[in-house]
Amino acid sequence: MNLLELVEHAGIVGCGGAGFPTHVKLKGNFEYLIVNGAECEPLLRTDRYLMRHKAKELIETVQTLKVELGIPRAVFALKGHYRLEVEALRAAIQELNAQVEIKELESFYPAGDEQTIVYEVTGRVVPPAGLPSMVGAVVDNVATIYCIYQALRDRPFIWKYLTVTGEVKTPSVLKVPVGTSYAECIELAGGALCGDFFVISGGPMMGKPLTRDQAMESYVTKTTSGILVLPKDGYHDNQNQISIKTMINRAKSACIQCTQCTQLCPRHLLGHPLRPHAIMRKMAAFGMDYDFLTEDTVIREALLCCECGICETYACPMGLQPRKINSMLKKELGARRIRYERSGEDFEASSERECRKVPSKRAAARVGVLKYYDYEIDNFIEKEPKEVVISLRMNIGAPSKPIVKVGQMVLQGDLIACIPPDALGANIHASISGMVTEVSDVIRIEKELA
Repeated sequence: MNLLELVEHAGIVGCGGAGFPTHVKLKGNFEYLIVNGAECEPLLRTDRYLMRHKAKELIETVQTLKVELGIPRAVFALKGHYRLEVEALRAAIQELNAQVEIKELESFYPAGDEQTIVYEVTGRVVPPAGLPSMVGAVVDNVATIYCIYQALRDRPFIWKYLTVTGEVKTPSVLKVPVGTSYAECIELAGGALCGDFFVISGGPMMGKPLTRDQAMESYVTKTTSGILVLPKDGYHDNQNQISIKTMINRAKSACIQCTQCTQLCPRHLLGHPLRPHAIMRKMAAFGMDYDFLTEDTVIREALLCCECGICETYACPMGLQPRKINSMLKKELGARRIRYERSGEDFEASSERECRKVPSKRAAARVGVLKYYDYEIDNFIEKEPKEVVISLRMNIGAPSKPIVKVGQMVLQGDLIACIPPDALGANIHASISGMVTEVSDVIRIEKELA
C-alpha cells in the first residue's frame, strides 16, 4: 500500500477538530504542509507533550509526507513560548537533516484555528467557507501526524492521547484505547476534587459542555482532545443552562450594537464578511422566525463562524452569546441544506488584525479557568480498560459500517467497521481484544476475564 492507502486503512481522522478523514485531506497538490502545534485551546497539553517526547517521530513523519506527496514546504507552527517543544523539534530536525521549517507564533487565541494558522504561515487568506487547499496549503495537527507515524508502521488508530485537567487530583496526559469511558479517564487523573462537577469535552473555549451524568455516560472518540473537570455552578455550567429563547430576549433588551463582537472576530479580521453584531440585530428584531431568517443574507453569514467564542466570552460588554446564536443558526441552515455562496473574490486581512489579537491567558481568565492555565502537565498514564464503547460516528461524512456481530471475538487492531461504499468516512478497528457485546450506533467490546 502507498502512504495514503496506509492512512486510509488505519482509519485516521483529524484529531483536533471535526474529524475529517485524513486520507482524503491529503489528496491534492499543495505548496505547504503545515503542522498545527499551536494547541488552540487554553489548558490542553496533549500536543505539547507529544512535541516534547515524540519530536523525532513527528519530524520523521513530516519529512516523509513532504517527500512522498511532493509538497515543497513543510512548516511546523507552534507558539514561541513553547521553549522545550521548540528545542526538541529543532534537535530532531538537525539529527534527521530534515527539510522542515519552524514557525514560532505569538501566544494568542485562536492561533490554532486552521484558517488563522494558514494566514500566519503563508500570508494567504483562505476564502470564506473555503478550505486551506484553495490557497495551496494542507493542515494537520500534531496528534494526527503522530497517528500517521503509527500508520506507516501498519498500526491502526486505536489509541488516543488526551489531556485530563481542571478539578482533578493529578492533571495528566493519558494514552487510552478509543472507547474508554470518561469516568475511567477522570479516575486515572486521580479523580475529581469535588463531589458534583461539570465537564467540558475539549477545551474551555470551544468544548462541548456536559453535566456530570452526561460525562459519566460518555466515551473517548478519535476526536476527543481533552476532558476538563470544573466545579458545578461555575461559568460554563451557568452559561450552558441559558436557553436560545433567553439568549434572543437578552439580545432584544441588552445588545447595544457596539460592534465589539465583530471587531474582535478572528474570521472578520481575516477579511471574511462575518458580522456577529448584525446577526444579533436581526435575531433581536425577528426572534425565532426561522422561515424568514434563513432567507436573509446577513443570517447566512453565521455559516462562516468558527465558533471560537471570542465574541461572547471576551468581546461582548453585555454578556450576550453571539457564538451560540451562530451555532444554532448553522444547524438550522444546514438542516435546510443552505450553504454559503462564495463570491470568488480575493480577501485581505484587516490592517488592525495584529493589535486585536486576544492573548490566550486573558481569554482563559474570562471563562474562569485561569487557575489551571499555568499547569505544567508532564504526568503520563497509559491504561487499557476492561470495556470500550466505540462510536460509529467519529468523523465528518457517513458513519462507519459495522462488519462484526454480537458474540464475535476480536483482537486488538482488527477491522470492526469500514467506510461505506462511495462515501466519505473512516475505518474503525478494535481498540482492545475481547468479545463484541453490542452492535448499534456503537460497538461495545468486553475483555475476557481469566
